[in-house]
Amino acid sequence: MGVGAQRVRDLALALPGASEAPHFDRVAFRTPRRIFATLAADGCHLNLMFDPELRDFYCQMAPTMFAPVPGGWGRAGATSCDLDAVDEATLRSALEAAHRRAAPRPRRRRP
Repeated sequence: MGVGAQRVRDLALALPGASEAPHFDRVAFRTPRRIFATLAADGCHLNLMFDPELRDFYCQMAPTMFAPVPGGWGRAGATSCDLDAVDEATLRSALEAAHRRAAPRPRRRRP
């Protein structure tokens, strides 16, 4: 099991409107609106930008794969994924969920 850093990149960049950019000591995957995931420089961990409900869902569903990021980011929903432990199907689901949350909001039509 486990997913390598290159496969993470492939999965993240396959999502609509996704791009890759440097982010401090990590690589960020973002939509035009915001970051949805960051990959650690060592390629072993991915932080997913969830809301608290998604964080709780993934951490309860797969506690050996997901954990809240320590501190304020984790309280806000940021979740660490152990890439050595996660399977591709679960990672794909998590990336898609984080991406949906970061996707641009549809514009409202004015009456």
